[in-house]
Amino acid sequence: MTGKNRAIVYSEFGDAGVLRETERDIVEPGPGEVRVRVVVSGVNPTDWKTRSGATAMAPMADEGQVPNQDGAGVIDAVGPGVTGLRTGDRVWLIMAAYQRPASGTAQEYTVVPADRAVPLPDGVGFEAGASLGVPAMTAHRALTVHEGAPPRLAPGALAGLNVLVAGGAGAVGNAAIQLAVWAGATVAATVSGPEKADLARRAGAHHVVNYRDEDAAAQLRSAVPAGIDVVVEVAAAHNAELNLSVLRPGGTIAIYANDSSGGPLAVDVRRNMVLNARYQFVLLYTVPRPALAGAATAVNAALTDGALRFGPEAGIPLHEYPLAATAAAHAAVESGTVGKVLIRVADSRNE
Repeated sequence: MTGKNRAIVYSEFGDAGVLRETERDIVEPGPGEVRVRVVVSGVNPTDWKTRSGATAMAPMADEGQVPNQDGAGVIDAVGPGVTGLRTGDRVWLIMAAYQRPASGTAQEYTVVPADRAVPLPDGVGFEAGASLGVPAMTAHRALTVHEGAPPRLAPGALAGLNVLVAGGAGAVGNAAIQLAVWAGATVAATVSGPEKADLARRAGAHHVVNYRDEDAAAQLRSAVPAGIDVVVEVAAAHNAELNLSVLRPGGTIAIYANDSSGGPLAVDVRRNMVLNARYQFVLLYTVPRPALAGAATAVNAALTDGALRFGPEAGIPLHEYPLAATAAAHAAVESGTVGKVLIRVADSRNE
């Protein structure tokens, strides 16, 4: 296929102002790769943090970088050796830009390794598909790293367990609530105010507590007397005391982020020893490939069951921008917009 590919790129690290629109050649997929016509691109904190240079894992590529790890679209070309995917398949993408500076989803066409393209179940829209990647896969990992954890979530897989989701109104928090409820856990969530509490309840949380309340720990202990088995943690330092106050002996704190305002995480060795606590750090990019594949299968099963939903009724408002406004979309995520920020890449909504 010949032609030009409209893309957003940046050639230096910095604020959202470094993003610019350009045209690139449409390239053919190589062995083991597929080319995807992107319909919707998703924006996550990891995208602006990489763009800013704060968490970039490699020097700036000479040709610049296309941002955004998540997206959804239609395969329009398949490279040699690819099995299980074919032209015309609707897919959602995982880590499109990881170690591939030209493959971010903020463009009309992207070429990715075939194992980063996951079939999108029938009836699931591209908006939902572009909302999955980082949030859903991170949530799945955080829910499957405790002692005796199932390798893959399914109905009943977390039956009898009590899960605490910190930041229950965030994208990862929302996915963690929905997946944990689907898997049979009792789910508590912490939030910062009544509006976010409403979102966490819409996601399905059984108990919601404002972590700013002086008696937040007492509220959680009252709601879940047996204690928390698994904490899905977004602000490890800030919530350290709360977590130790409600964790059940043998419990796990799965940390996928840290609020910089909380400072570095200091571990109280004696209290953690008494609890036989486990700390598990989660970064999607270095999760073993078999675990990623299992997570993608579980996420698709939850989608098919109608247990993983998107939109305000599911506790996660969607905010859409055109491709030309990618800088504004990045700025929205960086400023803490609640919900999921999406970029409409294709003109048609009727794919």
